[in-house]
Parts: sequence; structure tokens; C-alpha cells
Amino acid sequence: MIAVRKAEERGHANHGWLDTYHTFSFADYYDPAHMGFGSLRVINEDRVQPGRGFATHGHRDMEIITYVLEGALAHKDSMGNGSTILPGDVQRMSAGTGVTHSEFNASDREPVHLLQIWIEPAQRGIKPGYEQKRFETADKRGRLRLIASRDGREGSVTIHQDASVHAALIQGEERAVYAIPAGRRAYVHVARGRLTVNGQPLSAGDALSASGIREIVMERGEDAEVLLFDLA
Repeated sequence: MIAVRKAEERGHANHGWLDTYHTFSFADYYDPAHMGFGSLRVINEDRVQPGRGFATHGHRDMEIITYVLEGALAHKDSMGNGSTILPGDVQRMSAGTGVTHSEFNASDREPVHLLQIWIEPAQRGIKPGYEQKRFETADKRGRLRLIASRDGREGSVTIHQDASVHAALIQGEERAVYAIPAGRRAYVHVARGRLTVNGQPLSAGDALSASGIREIVMERGEDAEVLLFDLA
């Protein structure tokens, strides 16, 4: 079964300094039909104005992945990590028993555009952890590049859940196919641009969930950047 969720169906809030869209129920947006998909709990698309950001706040028992599309996001946390996340970088923070962090737009001129993804861990109460890796454009061009996995294979960041996250850039005649293992399901989120996924035309912010099918086919892209989640 395939289901499409259009961008305009998401929750939305504009706080001035933050313009945010919620694929699944989050904060003041609640929709019992969209609480998550398997262990995938949050996909928030955020645009943060220059010099603004999220003050220090806490998390527990969640795998948090940050994927920057444009701009630069400065990060600091209670584990002693400090970094700037740029397009091409993937940051993973395992909140575990508890962690606090802050995130700010590192520019005084340009907004930052990012996706923040939460995946529920397989086990609660783990030791908090942090990781950040870079994935070059060439590695995602016309193919699905593994960026997060349970075992950290292929140089991906490690998440504490039986799930994997892949990123792809699809343009023109480029085509990427992902075989869904038996008994698993997939979720596709279009970060920007447009393309066709299993015959369905999708644009930025749209998503497609797939259960009981054999493969995901991405093609006919127009500056498309896509994330694919393989979930139990």
C-alpha cells in the first residue's frame, strides 16, 4: 500500500523567528492519524531567521538527526560538544538518559533551513551520545546514500534503532531504486525540488509511505533532494 501526504496537510506554525512545518504531531499540532510511522516520530522542517534559534532545552530517550539544507546551524550541548552544521553534514544526538542543547542560526544575514528528525530508540535509558559526519554531494547524486543506520555501516552515523536513513539527489534522467526488505516498510520525504516516486508526483514537503511493496523508484527529478527511511 502507498499513501501520499502533501506538504500543505502538515502542521504549521510561524513564530516570526521560526517558520516550522510538522509532518507528524508535534508541540501544538496534534493529529491522531499522524503520530509517526513506525519508529519515525518527527520530521520538522524549520527555517530560522538570522541570529535567532532554540535556547538551551532538554531531551530524553530519542535519536535526533539534524539535516541542514541551507545556511549554518550552531550547536552546543551538555556533553561538551560544539559544532556548526552545514549542508552535507548529518548530526546525530542520542538523548538517552538526558541531554540539554541549544541550536542557533550561525549567520547574521542568511536564514537557515533544516530538517530535524526524531527516531524512537529501541532501548530507553542509554548513555547520551553525539556524532557528526559529512556526506558529499557526489555520493548522493543519482543514488541513495546511507547516512544513518543501526550499525554505522558505510560510514553512516549510528542510531540506536532498527532503522536506516538514506539521502539522494535526483535530477533529469537520474533514477534511484531501493529494494524494501521483506516485512519492512519505507517512508520518503521530499526535502526540496520535485520528482516522481513510484509513479506519484511529489514536491518539496510531500511524503510517501509504503507498506507491503517491493521497491521504491525515484525518477524525473527537478533539483530534488530526498530522504528515505527504511523501518521495521
